Amino acid sequence: MDQSTQGTDSNHDPLVAPPGKGGAWWKYVALFVLLFGFLIAIKMLSKGISGFGEGFTEGLLAGVTNPFAGLAAGVLFTVLVQSSSVTTATIVALVGGGTLNVAVAVPMVMGANIGTTITNTLVSIGHVRRGNEFQRAFSAATVHDFFNLIVVAIMFTIEVTTGFLEKSAYTIANSMAIGGGGSYKSPIKAAVSSGEKLFASIFEWCGLEGSGLATAKVIFGIGLIFLCLTMITKIMKKVIAHKAERAMNKALKKSVVFAIAVGAMITMAVQSSSITTSLIVPMCGSGILSLEAAFPVMLGANIGTTITAFLASLATDKNGLVIALVHVLFNTIGIVGILVIPRARQIPIVLAEGLAARAVRNKIWVIAYVFIMFLVIPLFGILLF
Repeated sequence: MDQSTQGTDSNHDPLVAPPGKGGAWWKYVALFVLLFGFLIAIKMLSKGISGFGEGFTEGLLAGVTNPFAGLAAGVLFTVLVQSSSVTTATIVALVGGGTLNVAVAVPMVMGANIGTTITNTLVSIGHVRRGNEFQRAFSAATVHDFFNLIVVAIMFTIEVTTGFLEKSAYTIANSMAIGGGGSYKSPIKAAVSSGEKLFASIFEWCGLEGSGLATAKVIFGIGLIFLCLTMITKIMKKVIAHKAERAMNKALKKSVVFAIAVGAMITMAVQSSSITTSLIVPMCGSGILSLEAAFPVMLGANIGTTITAFLASLATDKNGLVIALVHVLFNTIGIVGILVIPRARQIPIVLAEGLAARAVRNKIWVIAYVFIMFLVIPLFGILLF
């Protein structure tokens, strides 16, 4: 029965090549085009924002100048768009366009790490009618939440008091050719600039100019970011979803470091940490994986998701690269801290299991957790600061 079903799927799914007929080569062309479109979108957004003039830029900067407000804004924006990749790519574009300075953007990147965990939490609610299964799924979803909350609490405090991440990122960026004061002319940036100019000329041909042209660029840029990331995610999910599940099972039989590496590679491939973690939640819910075994793959997803911001930085200046490197450093340092302190690795697991046990007894814990964590606290943070 399974074999006939698989045969039917392969005949109807254009992304899966029928046996003996070669690979679906066109999907690689599509991914290349979508990636190029994504970089153009970042450039369009950056150019559009700068086109509003210095007064507008200063007005936006005045809106979020407090690090606490930046952290809350990062959480809320990611919850609304349901993608930390979109959030970090947008932040990179804003930094590259001069709308945000790096110091303000760093807490926003941290907030994106918290906001993105709402997706796997919502996935776990699908198991809510099956007690033990829901408890396992909800603990698997929230362990990622608690890990990110702990890392943010520690790194945010360090960053506000010392500026460690920003200084480290600038040091790395200054040593790279991309940030070398124009000594290296990136062909990628040249191609992206040409693509941006092509679309801009179309808008100008339609009679747009000044603030109207800038508005069109911003709207088009944001829309194209969503479109490209959505299509990349859909294509890659269909291509490697089942392979990813098998790879995770194999990885979890090996070392923690190997499991983290697999989680990172899968997330880089699908351009979404939510897909990686959402694959794990039902596997834990069904009892295929234990929470302790799945946790390292989720940590790897945190590293893998940084590739989006890094790719976005290719279309911006050195400051865009700096905030992308901050994202990498933030997630890497947090994971290393967990690995070198074995007892620290148990803290998110204990907290997640405790919350899940309460959620099974009283479902109001689920509603309260989602609304307070992902909506009430971020909104309060923005209004307060």
